[in-house]
Amino acid sequence: MRLKDKKAIVTGGSRGIGRGIVEAFVKEGAAVLTCGRSPAPEDIPVDCVWMTADVSSAVDMEHLAATAGPVDILVNNAGVQVERTVTASTDADWDLVVGVNCKGVFNACRAVLPRMRSGGSIINVGSVSGQTADPGMALYNASKAFVHGLTRSIAVDHGPKVRCNAICPGWVETGMLEAGFELASDPEAARQDALMRHATRRFGRPEDIAAIAVWLASDEASFATGQLFTVDGGMTAASPINPGIY
Repeated sequence: MRLKDKKAIVTGGSRGIGRGIVEAFVKEGAAVLTCGRSPAPEDIPVDCVWMTADVSSAVDMEHLAATAGPVDILVNNAGVQVERTVTASTDADWDLVVGVNCKGVFNACRAVLPRMRSGGSIINVGSVSGQTADPGMALYNASKAFVHGLTRSIAVDHGPKVRCNAICPGWVETGMLEAGFELASDPEAARQDALMRHATRRFGRPEDIAAIAVWLASDEASFATGQLFTVDGGMTAASPINPGIY
């Protein structure tokens, strides 16, 4: 019960990584408020409060923060992905990706920071794509680099009252992963090639990311702030050579 008596907000908690974090926080004793643009999923944990809200709306995030009141933890997980290069991207693509992935994180932090208790923890879900670019996902890559930069700024500007870190997942078994493979001429071959580039020989699961989120939210991580924690099964540790051919 590492999060007992702590109150948390997790954006984008309906599925994928966000749902994994919500479930892990509840298991560790936290009171959790989560949100998404859709109505509450039928299978949302019973110990979790749901609000329908759009992170790209400053009004929605202010309402969410006011409803939650004083909190100890904010996880900015809500995110979207568009699989296009710069020249193929439209203004609508920009508005969607930057609105959710960049403005959404900013809106939530701006609304929640004044209400955070001393010793609070902000955890932003970045990506290895914000450090090394995935082909064909220009706006997504750039948006995650923004999240990394904002993470460091919050840590510097709002410490010691609040800690702020980012988790940088690699390839995690979610809908976003499958959409990325669909860009390849042979999706199954691309999947097998990617697996061989992981030292763990598997892709991540939401619970893998949730595990480090629990640690960062807990008092055990009281000296960790302003950092990017890569959790990618060893993918970015390897050279571009596919070890499977040797």
